[in-house]
Amino acid sequence: MNKYFIELSNGKKLEFSETCKAGHLVSFFDKSDSPVVAVRINNEICALTQVIENGAFIEPVFLKSPEGSSIYRRSLCFVLGVAAHKLFPNKRLVVGHSLGYGYYYTIDLDSPITPEQIDALKAEMAVIIKANDTIEQNSISYKEAIDLFDELNLIETRKQLNYICPPRIKINTLEGFSDLYFAPLLPSTGLLKQFDLMPYHEGFLLRFPSTADPDQLSPFEDVPQLFKVYKRYKDWGKLLGVTSAASLNQLVHERKVKDFVNITETLQQKYIADIADKIQDRGNVGIVLIAGPSSSGKTTTSKKLSMQLQVLGYQPKVIELDTYYVGRDSTPLDENGNYDYECLEALDVPQLNKDLVDLFAGKEVNLPSYDFKEGRRYYTTKTMILHPGDILVLEGIHGLNDKLTPLIPAENKFKIYLSALTQLNLDDHNRIPTSDNRLIRRIVRDSQFRGKSATDTIKMWPNVQKGERIHIFPFQDKADAMVNTALDYELAVLKVYAEPLLRCVSPLEREYAEACRLLRFLNNFPPIPANFVPGQSLLREFIGGSEFKY
Repeated sequence: MNKYFIELSNGKKLEFSETCKAGHLVSFFDKSDSPVVAVRINNEICALTQVIENGAFIEPVFLKSPEGSSIYRRSLCFVLGVAAHKLFPNKRLVVGHSLGYGYYYTIDLDSPITPEQIDALKAEMAVIIKANDTIEQNSISYKEAIDLFDELNLIETRKQLNYICPPRIKINTLEGFSDLYFAPLLPSTGLLKQFDLMPYHEGFLLRFPSTADPDQLSPFEDVPQLFKVYKRYKDWGKLLGVTSAASLNQLVHERKVKDFVNITETLQQKYIADIADKIQDRGNVGIVLIAGPSSSGKTTTSKKLSMQLQVLGYQPKVIELDTYYVGRDSTPLDENGNYDYECLEALDVPQLNKDLVDLFAGKEVNLPSYDFKEGRRYYTTKTMILHPGDILVLEGIHGLNDKLTPLIPAENKFKIYLSALTQLNLDDHNRIPTSDNRLIRRIVRDSQFRGKSATDTIKMWPNVQKGERIHIFPFQDKADAMVNTALDYELAVLKVYAEPLLRCVSPLEREYAEACRLLRFLNNFPPIPANFVPGQSLLREFIGGSEFKY
C-alpha cells in the first residue's frame, strides 16, 4: 500500500495511505478566531473540496485574509446567481464594476428592477445561506457545458466556449444552477452571513464586508462621478457590441480587432480633449493636478492632455512631484519600519507651495532634482518661469488632496482622477477587476523598464494597494473630471508579455498562488500583436515603443 506525507504550516506531519480532501485537514490546523475557507497546497490556493493525492506542504487560508475575503466575495456572487435564477429564470443577471465594498448588478427585465424585487432577491439569498448547502465542483464535457449554459441562458459564458475549447469544463453547482469555475469558492453557503442588496440607479449593489472587518458591513460611500464614467463606457460597449471577453475574442477571430483598437484609442483621446475644453471653459485654471492609483497611466495621460491644451493655445509646463521628496533621512517610516514614500509627509509640501506661489507671482524658480539612489534632493541650474498662456501640470498620487497645495486658491486648480475601469466582463457573472488590470500592467512595465520579476511586483502589490486606499481613493470624489484609462483590448496585448513572466514564478514562492490566478485570468483572452498598438497609446507606457519620452 502506497503512503504519502503531508506537512502542515504549523509543523505537524501527517501520514496517509489513501487520498483525502483538503477539508479533512482543518482539525489539524491551530485554532483561530477566523474560519478556514481554503488551503494553500504548495503555494497554490485550493478549495477545501480539493483531493490531495500526493505529498504536499499545506497551510490554511483564513476568512480574515485577502485570499479568504476574495473567496467570500466570489461565493456570495455565486449565491446571488442561484437566487436570481430561481426568481427570474431565463433573465440575464450581469455584473458591473465595483463601488466601495460592493458590485453593481443589473437584470434584463422589461423595466428597471424594483425595490420589492431586490428585497425578494435578498430574502432568497438568505434562505440559501441558512440552508448551508454544499457548493459542488464538477468537471463536465465540452458538449455538456454548451448544453448547460444554453439552458441557463448564460449567453456570454456560452459564447466564450467558442474560443476557449478545453475537453473538460470545471463548474460550480448549487440548487440546479451552475456557473464556470474560475477560482475556489466556499465549501458551503453557511459562512456568508454578512451581505446586503441595495437599489442603485437602474440596478442594485451587492454589498460585502471588508477584509479587515469580515463581521460587519461598512457604511456605503457613493462616488456618483465614477459611476457616470463607468456607465458612459458601458453604453459605448453595448453600442459596439463588445461587452465581454467573448465579444473581443470574436473580433480577433474575425480579424476585425484592429478597427476596434483604433476606435478605442480615438474614444480615449476624445475624452481627454473634452477635459482640455473644460479647463479652457473655466478660464482661471493655473495648475492641473492629475492623480490616480498605480499603473493607471498618469504619465501618458499628462502628456496627452498637454498636447490637447497646446491645441487650445496653452503652453503646459510640467513639475515632477517626485523631485520634492524630503530625502531619505527625513522620510517617515511605516508600521514595519520601512520608508513610507507614499505618505504626504514624504514630500516637502512647504517648499513646493513656496515655489508654486512664486511662479504664479511671475518669479523665476530654481526647481529641485532628486537622486533616488542616494535618497537626497539637490539643485542644478534648472529653472522655470511662467509666461502668459502657460499652465502647470502636476502629476502624483496626492494631486486630489488639498493639503498638497494649500496655498493655491481652489478656483485656480483643476483636479483629474484616473481609473483603469474596463467595461468588459469575462462573462455575465465574472467581472474584470480594475486592480487586476493595473497589476498586469505593472508586472509588464516593471520587467520591461525596471528589471523586476513578476514575483517582485506581486510581492509589493499589497503595500501599493494599501497606499492607494489611504492616499488616493478617499479623495476621488474631489476630482473636477475623471478619465477612464482602460483600453478594452489591452489585456490581449499584455497577455503576450505577462504570461512568460508569470510562468517563471516558482511553486516554492508564496507569490505562486497569485501568478496562477492571473494566468487563469489571462487564459480568457487570445493574443493581439503589439504592432496593432499606436505609438502614442497609453498602453505603450507599459509595453514600450512609445513615441513619448518618459
